[in-house]
Amino acid sequence: MIRPILLFLALLFSRYMPAQEADSALFPASWAGAWAGRLEIFNPEGKLQEVPMELHIRNVDTAYTWTIIYGEGDNADRRDYLLRPDKSRFGLYEIDEQNTIVLDAAYIGGKLFSRFEVSGNLLLSMAEMAGDELRYEIIAGKLDARTVTGGREFQGEQIPEVKSMPVVIRQYALLRRK
Repeated sequence: MIRPILLFLALLFSRYMPAQEADSALFPASWAGAWAGRLEIFNPEGKLQEVPMELHIRNVDTAYTWTIIYGEGDNADRRDYLLRPDKSRFGLYEIDEQNTIVLDAAYIGGKLFSRFEVSGNLLLSMAEMAGDELRYEIIAGKLDARTVTGGREFQGEQIPEVKSMPVVIRQYALLRRK
């Protein structure tokens, strides 16, 4: 019984505590610039594809551009997003795709996270700066649970129902400043 209470308190207090001042001062300004590398795409059987990738982050007024470019030349797929502070003091941002889609994002412990569902798929996007590299990763899989366990009493304790969704795609890029 103590574990759920501690988890609840941690979640409650983390919602109202400001992000560390050092992190807040560095993000996203210290990430600004043009980054380039290769995006590798995996499924459980192995690597499916590898493509050039760039990420351009620039300060513009009250936001930062967050432009992702997959591929090169005439065949490049360019995605122009905006990263805006929502409540940056609390680590909250939004990623505006500039097409009516706006995603919530959170800067936690040096990483920018965004989790969302689209077309029945659950995606988790993570980006972090580590030294002179920027690591970018997306984990994806179906939103529908493959297995449902728990949801019953066990040794006198009511166990919550747990739904497990398999991960079927991992995209990973290690980017360096251009």
